[in-house]
Amino acid sequence: MAKLTSHFFKKRPAGAPSADAPLYHLDHSRPMTRRDFIAQGFCTGAAAVTGGSILSMFANPKHAHATLSPDLEALKASCGIATQGAGKIPFIVFDLAGGANIAGSNVLVGGRGGQLDFLSTAGYSRQGLPGDMVPSIANPDTGLSDFVNNELGLAFHSDSAFLNGILDKVSVTNRANINGAVIPARSENDTGNNPHNPMYGINRAGADGSLLTLIGSRNSDSGGNSMAPAAMIDTGIRPTKIDRPSDVTGLVDTGDLVGLLSQQDSVAVMESIQRISDMKLNRVDTQITTDDVVKDMVRCGYVKSADITDRFGDPSTLDPALDPLIVGASGIFSDEEFESDGEFRKTASVMKLVMNGFAGAGTITMGGYDYHDGSRATGEVRDRRAGRCMGAVLEYAARVGVPVMMYVCSDGSVFSNGMVDDSENGRGKGVWTGDNSSTSASFFLVYNPGGAPQLIGATPDIQAQHQQLGFMRSDGAVETASTPAANNVNLLVETIILNYLALHGEQGQFSQRFPSNGLGNTTLMDSLTAFEPIVNGTI
Repeated sequence: MAKLTSHFFKKRPAGAPSADAPLYHLDHSRPMTRRDFIAQGFCTGAAAVTGGSILSMFANPKHAHATLSPDLEALKASCGIATQGAGKIPFIVFDLAGGANIAGSNVLVGGRGGQLDFLSTAGYSRQGLPGDMVPSIANPDTGLSDFVNNELGLAFHSDSAFLNGILDKVSVTNRANINGAVIPARSENDTGNNPHNPMYGINRAGADGSLLTLIGSRNSDSGGNSMAPAAMIDTGIRPTKIDRPSDVTGLVDTGDLVGLLSQQDSVAVMESIQRISDMKLNRVDTQITTDDVVKDMVRCGYVKSADITDRFGDPSTLDPALDPLIVGASGIFSDEEFESDGEFRKTASVMKLVMNGFAGAGTITMGGYDYHDGSRATGEVRDRRAGRCMGAVLEYAARVGVPVMMYVCSDGSVFSNGMVDDSENGRGKGVWTGDNSSTSASFFLVYNPGGAPQLIGATPDIQAQHQQLGFMRSDGAVETASTPAANNVNLLVETIILNYLALHGEQGQFSQRFPSNGLGNTTLMDSLTAFEPIVNGTI
């Protein structure tokens, strides 16, 4: 118990591991691909900026905006200009590239009975927990384990770096409205070929944005490090790359008129141009067989330009750096944190778009999670920063007043051989010795402004089996027969999408929307669902 401290991390001493230092492995070949470089921290999750025409839909369903004049407002629907988002729960993926530890030392994973159906001491040692820190140890004064923390509903190890990072950013009040579930499931080590990313499926389940459909911090088909299931990919909605505030503000260009005139006057000028053009179009014949189509394109072009200026002429509408809920004295990130850490800027940029309804779902890739370097300290530093980014997402959802589903995955995992790292950041935990896909797990957390999501089940025993979807063997390895997802990453993604639909009370639509799914019959799907609905179709 003495290894726990009131301050999770003290100021890092000289020579302590940096959260951005590249990882060198004698048991790995020289990094060759972009995924290799990201996983080992030689480059970040950023990629080249891509451009495209995304000016067809604009809106923020959570904030009031000025409206166009009534005659032009009536044209917006016919021009395909969205005034509301899809009304689904915002969804964000954290893709930890390289094979991060999730089970045991972060989120507790147990046997058939759930998270607190404890594993053997040897099983926990494999997951990086020495014998004097296993969650099965009871405090003689209370009869309870000091190593189990349920503040977020989902049980974490009390010295979890993820947990401590999350709690660093989520207020005590808002923690009460969070719950989650963990899924023990194998995935291959050190490869982006694991189809972990569910965003295309989340869009098929109904998620969409009023500005963009999908976003991701990498310029890839999935928007992240890991792939999306091939059968779900829709190239027409390939994620737009967003990993910094300039990517966000660069999405919309209102032209030079804003700046010469006020925003209100600029909108008025564009409205007048549209009316003049409309009168001229009514007097001419374009001599093209598709005359009405051409006229509609011209009319809608001016309406869209006016609508863009009306909604986004004020740059603070989009810029996460100008959002006082995100940055500043009362923000989630201090000015110094935001300026000094690109991972915080990346997280802020994605969550700003998703939480405000501008994008339906987003992926945040964080590199450097192939951290089995013979120490524990390196992984702890990186896990805590990831936790702070996760906490920022949950806290921002609370401040904006919307629910969010946050999914955390990684390509493979790590194991410990029982040696301990007694350094300040290692804190007597097991060193990460090498890759091990059998200790893999993924988890998701849900914030609901209306109260903590309620687990399915009439008794605590049944609820425990819905909070942990599948189980591990006593030796700390995934029981591959416990669920369809346990040994198939494609089915893990389907399980996440099923749970997303269930939060809307729409799990009955899963087979219709995904007719080739591999999750089986309704009874099996019910056993793979964690929570009762928190919204009824829309929010």
